[in-house]
Amino acid sequence: MRVIVIAVGRLKQGPERELAERYRERFDDIGRKLGFRGLDIQELPESRARDTATRIAEEATAIAGAIPEKSVLVALDERGLNVDSTAFAGHLGRWRDESVATTVFAIGGADGLSPELQRKAKLKVAFGAATWPHQIVRVLLLEQLYRAATILAGHPYHRA
Repeated sequence: MRVIVIAVGRLKQGPERELAERYRERFDDIGRKLGFRGLDIQELPESRARDTATRIAEEATAIAGAIPEKSVLVALDERGLNVDSTAFAGHLGRWRDESVATTVFAIGGADGLSPELQRKAKLKVAFGAATWPHQIVRVLLLEQLYRAATILAGHPYHRA
């Protein structure tokens, strides 16, 4: 199974990008042994529209255009479920075992994801009740993907 993170906004050079890349590389290393065909990150530009509805719609169009057919979509949303790491790994492992070709994790811009994308999502995930900048959400997601791979591999990184 291929994993894709589609994120509105760019991570600039610096500690956030370095940390994100570290977790992406770690996932790739352990993931290959578990049947994952890599972790790709697609950065999309933020909409420059003046009003919120137009920004959300433009970003939704860009995100939808980047999602391969027959993918499982996971929406990162502050109103999503607070899924613990073991359950998160369970979802990822189940989709892999069901021969899902691609799982896509979508991170919207500052205004969030469109209601349409949220309805299409198989799962909506939140990283707690707080509102996080989308750059930090990306790092948190990549760490959780790496942690999920270690859980699926029985690796001691996850100590719950």
